[in-house]
Amino acid sequence: MQNKKKQRPLINQITDFDIKLLRLFKTVVECGSYTAAEAILGITKSAISIQMSDLEKRLNMKLCHRGRGGITLTDEGEAVLSSIEVLLASIEQFRNDVNQINNDLRGELNIALVNNLVTQPQMRITHALRDLRTMSDKININITMATPSDIEKGVIEGRFHVGAIPATNRSSGLNYQDLYNEPYLLYCSDQHPYFSEAQVTATMLKQTNTVITGHRMTPDAIGMHQLLRCSATASDHEGVAFLILTGTYIGFLPEHYANYWVTQGRMKALLTERYHFQQGISLVTKRGLQHNQILHQFLEFIGT
Repeated sequence: MQNKKKQRPLINQITDFDIKLLRLFKTVVECGSYTAAEAILGITKSAISIQMSDLEKRLNMKLCHRGRGGITLTDEGEAVLSSIEVLLASIEQFRNDVNQINNDLRGELNIALVNNLVTQPQMRITHALRDLRTMSDKININITMATPSDIEKGVIEGRFHVGAIPATNRSSGLNYQDLYNEPYLLYCSDQHPYFSEAQVTATMLKQTNTVITGHRMTPDAIGMHQLLRCSATASDHEGVAFLILTGTYIGFLPEHYANYWVTQGRMKALLTERYHFQQGISLVTKRGLQHNQILHQFLEFIGT
């Protein structure tokens, strides 16, 4: 006979204390260890340990293991964390709905961004957030820096109200609003032999080590990189810049982002008439999302 899987007792009611423990667990995971979570939670490691143990007993499952390198989630812990994020997003949505009924603009705006948008000259996101806070000081703004795929997933799951990502392949579960259109150029640093080379040719560049980003790209961007010898990858623009500045790689960067080093004489663009492409940045929100006055107001400020 096959052994039947032992049935765990069901949770009949979620109390305020349960939600408090779930928030504590989420904070511990985000911090990576009990030690790092002490300052955020305002309690000692021993108190965190007691409350984590209490949560595991209430859920009847092991959520994580502690080690010298921090905590490691179990499979159950991963699943519970995902459910916590959905639960807290639903609670926040309820609070926003009630506040809107009372015509009181208060609550949270959870926004996720890809790296390096802060150097964008138009600063539309920055100005919209400023205007939102000017309208009401009861709005809490929470910014998360993440990869495009994590932002898409977070917006669909409800963890983020809005995100800003490169406009490449579009998901059917999201609404898109065009935000920026960034020109990309091919750069080398002042440590690279081509920096002082008077006649850099396409043949020379084709044989040169190039760094490429690991996230999705537009067909134009893919076509540009296919003309080069891509021998390193980076997860974001900062990683690309790091490798360019070593003097051993060339790579594409948004023009506004690279200008910081260009004005210092530490980078220059190569064969700009041939090696360039445009990359759009879009705001994404969940399709079919219930009306959220704070998000609606933010999007209105973005559009002005």
